[in-house]
Amino acid sequence: MSEGLVGIGLQSDKSADEYAELAELTERHGFDVLSVFGDLMYQPPIFPLLVAARHTSRIRLGVACLNPFTMHPVEVAGQVAALDLASHGRAYLGLARGTWLDEIGVPQVRPIRRIVETVAVVRMLLAGDDGGFQGSEFTVAPGTSLRYSPARADVPVLVGTWGRQTARAAAGFAGEVKVGGSANPAMARLMRAWLDDAATPDRESTGVVLGAVTVVDEDGVVARRVARREVAMYLAVVAAHDPTIEVDPELLARIQQHVGRREDDLAGALIGDDLLDLFAFSGTPEHVASQAAAVFDAGASRVEFGTPHGLTPRGGIDLLGRRVLPLLRR
Repeated sequence: MSEGLVGIGLQSDKSADEYAELAELTERHGFDVLSVFGDLMYQPPIFPLLVAARHTSRIRLGVACLNPFTMHPVEVAGQVAALDLASHGRAYLGLARGTWLDEIGVPQVRPIRRIVETVAVVRMLLAGDDGGFQGSEFTVAPGTSLRYSPARADVPVLVGTWGRQTARAAAGFAGEVKVGGSANPAMARLMRAWLDDAATPDRESTGVVLGAVTVVDEDGVVARRVARREVAMYLAVVAAHDPTIEVDPELLARIQQHVGRREDDLAGALIGDDLLDLFAFSGTPEHVASQAAAVFDAGASRVEFGTPHGLTPRGGIDLLGRRVLPLLRR
């Protein structure tokens, strides 16, 4: 039996009615967390999260993740405060340097400092501290404060990263570190070691979250075929960041070329079973449960089953709740 948390991650590409239905279903099945991705060019994640807040009462809600290069900390503070008010204190704040920003001409300089200062400004504003902030990345003038009362003076923070330096920095202020796009137990084990190495006696241990594309179905062959196509765009980006594996550079280049031309089916056809299992939870309910259990055994405190979940979002989340979740908690 796993003592870890299990969550659902949604892509922000749906209607308000769909978000309401999926949020209600996620909470009804007993999942612990509902996250919405903050990927470039999708809907702003605050929209689905506010819908989810109105249609749930227990589940934790948050963005995984907001980007401190495209959003000022004052706006970050406002969004997480709004979600915390709407959900009556169930929000968390996810931050990551992000990817694909070269497509919009946004440089990613000093990402660790950018994340650290964003958290500092957000916490200052939520706590009602109007003393101002002077950092190397951001400046807030003294006397600046929120003109409303937030639900809480602080919210839990998650940092998304694959890197050791960012993880070590996050160990000083974040409740969780998420490795986005990974289902690899070895990566969970390595991240756990990095965080433990940076831990200090005055702070609780920072949790490790692994989240990845998930496709579950009674027909495991069909589920894995869909997962190959769905995971291709993420694998093209994150595979090179995993220091626990070696992917043939020529193979990775071919996958990246197909993804760049939006030929996801062709890219997915190049992904073998072993590689697929490192970057997606996919197959029958039993196989997906065994993958998640291995990630928990490697030191993860939370697993996040990401979109598209199944052949349909509702069908996938329902099957995860009915068949996978009980296997992880028995």
